[in-house]
Amino acid sequence: MPVRNRFAELLPEITEWRHDFHQHPELMYDVHRTAGLVEERLKSFGCDEVVPGIGKTGVVGIIRGRSTDSGRVIGLRADMDALPIHEETGLDYASRTPGKMHACGHDGHTAILLGAAKYLAETRNFNGTVVLLFQPAEEGGAGGKAMVDDGVMERWGVQEVYGLHNTPGLPVGHFATRVGGLLASSDEFEIEVTGKGGHAAAPHETIDTTLVAAQIVVSLHSIVSRNVDPIHRVVLTVGTFETDSTASNVIAHRAKLKGTVRTLDAENRKLAEERVRRVAEDTASAFGATATVTWDPGYPVTENTAEEVAHAVEAARAVSDNVDSDTAPIMPSEDFAYMLESRPGAYIFLGNGDTAMCHHPAYQFDDSAMPFGCSWFVELCERRMPGA
Repeated sequence: MPVRNRFAELLPEITEWRHDFHQHPELMYDVHRTAGLVEERLKSFGCDEVVPGIGKTGVVGIIRGRSTDSGRVIGLRADMDALPIHEETGLDYASRTPGKMHACGHDGHTAILLGAAKYLAETRNFNGTVVLLFQPAEEGGAGGKAMVDDGVMERWGVQEVYGLHNTPGLPVGHFATRVGGLLASSDEFEIEVTGKGGHAAAPHETIDTTLVAAQIVVSLHSIVSRNVDPIHRVVLTVGTFETDSTASNVIAHRAKLKGTVRTLDAENRKLAEERVRRVAEDTASAFGATATVTWDPGYPVTENTAEEVAHAVEAARAVSDNVDSDTAPIMPSEDFAYMLESRPGAYIFLGNGDTAMCHHPAYQFDDSAMPFGCSWFVELCERRMPGA
């Protein structure tokens, strides 16, 4: 079950695109160079429409099949932004911008979708319309939500939407996905604890904020073990702990905790917020202190729909003999979730071989994975919109 022969021919060109993106990483919504090149290439492929500025700096390309009387419209998504990481790969095409790196493979995702776009524009061997969604600000900026909020689904009548992400540790040429929650929601919290500061030699005259905050940290970690059904996945992490004093002989007046909660369903997401607030506030109160909790909702669960997973798996099996249709969910988050809240669809993992994990300064994208990704996008479109 091979990749399309055309992508073996196109691989040097697609690789050149990716290496150029890799050398010039851009963050969040500031992807003007990348988006400009995407727009330029889509126009050169002969796309029927190319529209920049969707979701601030996103780019949309439209390719109509030889016929469109099926009325079917499919969205294909790739993310374009990099990370604020200093690259340590030693590659000859490494980032030229200190402190910025494509450490999550979005350069590869963009190149893959461009390769698929070139092929689809050349052949148009489908009955319907393909909407190409090149998205900014996946890494914390909710660019997917920005495009949805900008009306991208309604404007072009997208009925279902698909995306992929490279996966270190999964062999090149392998695919994996599942029905339901594939990646976790990600919410952040901040807890400010106020006690009564004073001299370390007279703790009885204070309300020891550091002690209170430490007790809150310990108690928060009981939420998962004692409030969540053991067969469900919830991760709670307190990432920072700081006080308003750095002196060893001072009992601080205030302390601040910051953390994250990740879940795979809405019920546990709501439960986690309720319990974090109650544990923090009541623990502080028990010591005579106060705790103020600020909850910052992040990306929702990336939740695949059953029918669309079946289509994604069928397309993957046309490309590869190695497809896991019931892979275990993982706890990172992904703002493709917003597109899946807006439309049914599926997200799939694409093997990236033996490399450092995503978000690591030594991470490397494997160019040999790109023909598999390109072929999957094309198979998906031609199988979902046959009869051209």
